[in-house]
Amino acid sequence: MQALIFGHMGLFDRAALAAGRARYAAAQGLRSAWYGAQMQAARRRSGGFDHPDEPDFAPSRGRPDMAVARRAYVDLFVQDRKNVEAGLYPAPQDVSLAQLPDALKSARAFQADVAEVERRRLARAGTEIRETLPEGSNRYPDYYRQNFHYQTGGWFSDESAALYDTQVEALFSGTADAMRRAALAEISRELRGRDQRGVTLLDVACGNGRFLEQVMGVWPRLKAAGLDLSPNYAEAARARLARWPQVEVIEEAAESMPLAEGRVDIAVSIFLFHELPRQVRPAVLAEIVRILKPGGLFVFADSVQFGDYPGLDGMLEYFPHGFHEPYYEDYLAWDRAGACAAAGLAEERRTLAFLTKVTTWRKPG
Repeated sequence: MQALIFGHMGLFDRAALAAGRARYAAAQGLRSAWYGAQMQAARRRSGGFDHPDEPDFAPSRGRPDMAVARRAYVDLFVQDRKNVEAGLYPAPQDVSLAQLPDALKSARAFQADVAEVERRRLARAGTEIRETLPEGSNRYPDYYRQNFHYQTGGWFSDESAALYDTQVEALFSGTADAMRRAALAEISRELRGRDQRGVTLLDVACGNGRFLEQVMGVWPRLKAAGLDLSPNYAEAARARLARWPQVEVIEEAAESMPLAEGRVDIAVSIFLFHELPRQVRPAVLAEIVRILKPGGLFVFADSVQFGDYPGLDGMLEYFPHGFHEPYYEDYLAWDRAGACAAAGLAEERRTLAFLTKVTTWRKPG
């Protein structure tokens, strides 16, 4: 009888697992199709999202092997689902009818802005924002006062903060959140066996708070904070994170964090370093090391670089020419591991999550 009961329980577990995988595949497939369609519509309205037509672009790394890209794309979702089944984080709840009105609104806003993005691309107007910044904006460094990705408002408008998530998801065909969850998995590994109420986490360059919202959704009692230099994105993050009153959003540059030394258990950086000039990156790493506690963890998630995917270097090479990413070309060949080691950090894990590379680094104890 006992064997029969446990046998039925095993069948139930397998059926539940299969159903969960089917729901996941359907939801993520629908999500990718939604954002992929938005990017296809944007391409039809522009000339620079598909091919290197700029006269100043001379490709040197060959045509990208799209079979490699497709395999990496599939591997991302396979690993994401494995992380869910391993209990590292819950299954994403990012596809529902309740979200449809906001999704449609964001899609319309994204498409409406494509013409302006294309105008800046053709005119190479990557610093147009400087003409409209309010008085007192000279407190922001020159490298920051740009229309990154040729986006309207740069980092200095509420509209940009509201539109950013859709822009990024469309650009990466609905994979941006899944790539971020690879960093979430590293946080989960670090928190195993620990009381989250006693752990302090800092999201460096938290933007509008999307990733930190995911973190708090899994660990709602963390002593978390976000730091971002944009007043508009910081305000959007505060609104997004308001349900967790212990979460603070600090408005300041990553190279001059107003935090005490040795305060943070876990520091996270998502898609920051490729948007920093080479001379600023060591200063940000030094600040991260300074605010980490001895034995603290740094989760470093950013774009893959040359050599991470043989066959995709040509695609990475073109990206800063098709979009306004003024420091990305330098980042692609930057010795990321060497810079972290020089800052005093020891590497522990390395993961490729489609077009994102996630590495974890330990401050010596």
